[in-house]
Amino acid sequence: MNIEEVREYALSLPGTTEDQAYGEDWVLFRIEGKIFLHIWLNAPELSCALKLPPEQGQTLRDHYNGIRPAYHLYKVHWNDVLLDEIDGDMVKSLITQSYQLVLSKLPKRLREKYKL
Repeated sequence: MNIEEVREYALSLPGTTEDQAYGEDWVLFRIEGKIFLHIWLNAPELSCALKLPPEQGQTLRDHYNGIRPAYHLYKVHWNDVLLDEIDGDMVKSLITQSYQLVLSKLPKRLREKYKL
């Protein structure tokens, strides 16, 4: 996958918004104001950062060279996924998991808007 494919997929998830933060070279994707995906446009490697449960993130890091602790984020929860090293279907699955994790932490009245 490339950055544009990641962007398109993230925006296809219900309620996703896109904005910039930390400067013009960061693109964030949110659900109800909560971030589930970071893209650093000037990263040394083509990647995106996703939020995953700590145990799952650690397991993936142990099994895939293309998944690492996120460079600029809280490393327990955030993981850099190197897009040149991880299969596109797996990247989509991880984006969906990150989205659902963040969605699951929202108040019930907001979660109910996004039945997946």
